[in-house]
Amino acid sequence: MMQRARDLDAADAIAHFRDRFDLPEGVIYLDGNSLGPLPKASRERLHRVIDAEWGEGLIRSWNELPGGGGDWIAMPQRVGARIAPLVGAQAHEVIACDSVSVNLAKLIGAALSLNPGRNVVLSEPGNFPTDLYMIQGQPQVEQRLAGRDEMIEALDESVALLLLTHVHYKTGEMFDMERLTKAAHDVGAIVLWDLSHSGGAVPVDLNGANADLAVGCGYKYLNGGPGAPAYAFVAERHHGDFSQPLTGWFGHAQPFAFSDEYEPAEGVKRLLAGTPPVLAMAALESGVELIAEIGMEALVAKSRALSEFFRECVAGLDLDLVSPREPAQRGSQLSFRHENAYALSQALIARGVIGDFRDPDILRLGFAPAYLRFADIAEAARHLAEVLETGEWERDEYSTRAAVT
Repeated sequence: MMQRARDLDAADAIAHFRDRFDLPEGVIYLDGNSLGPLPKASRERLHRVIDAEWGEGLIRSWNELPGGGGDWIAMPQRVGARIAPLVGAQAHEVIACDSVSVNLAKLIGAALSLNPGRNVVLSEPGNFPTDLYMIQGQPQVEQRLAGRDEMIEALDESVALLLLTHVHYKTGEMFDMERLTKAAHDVGAIVLWDLSHSGGAVPVDLNGANADLAVGCGYKYLNGGPGAPAYAFVAERHHGDFSQPLTGWFGHAQPFAFSDEYEPAEGVKRLLAGTPPVLAMAALESGVELIAEIGMEALVAKSRALSEFFRECVAGLDLDLVSPREPAQRGSQLSFRHENAYALSQALIARGVIGDFRDPDILRLGFAPAYLRFADIAEAARHLAEVLETGEWERDEYSTRAAVT
């Protein structure tokens, strides 16, 4: 397998982008679906923001950066515009701000404002917890859950909003965005897609699917850094009609008029609330620029090739694949069920193969194509086979749960 991996690496048209990341020696990183690694340009950009933009420009940098080239005040719109082509949106439909959780709260409120008279939010059991928690935290909202096979049947004229995660965080299974969106629209419901495990990894065409709303994560496949700002999408057709509950001053039509009365800004800009986190936004911008430079077509093709190669390498091991076998039906990950999945993940990490665990029994391995090599995949498979065959995972230290899994 290793010789074949080397041949695949030699033919890989985007292999050179690996050099644009700061990757530690001796580590095979299969957890970019949880936290992307550091782009080298991000370190340089943050030094520039700290030393020149903040250090020299001080408050003036909100309006004009030292040496020109933009300003701080428009960063949410500028970064959002750079994310937009990666998810099939127009530049003015996406804005970078806050976290996924906060943006979910805002967009659930926006959906309800677009659908007065309805209060049911439909989702699925086992959705990412914050999606469900944010529904539950909305006053006077009824949460309804339906399994994937019953989802369309559960859509009726009482549903205000269908909220689904495009790629399931645990299994990697991908919803048919266009089909579900149409089914929701047929009963007058709005649709909110969570793209946290999609953006920058799988094909997403929000406008092609006629989507209404979406949120996405900045620190996974976009490599924006730990806790990076998220992004939010509102389809242009809703720009004049929606409202959101977090009416902060940066979402005001004239924030520096300091009016006592709230007047929403035009379009997606009204999703802003507080002051943009400039350092975090700068790191995200660097990550987004790098992914955009590689291009989604090349990233998707390599992602699928990497995961299929890994599946071939581990064929015959005592693991239960819970991700769809068809690459086009899953995200950029493979998830395996094993009763000792946590201990397996820890044994692999001790060997320098970093994946992760999802409770109660899922070993989850991500295949971020921007920096992974086929040789990494062959090596990771070899380590996994050895851990299983030798029972190495049975050591006591591998069963002690850490705070973050």
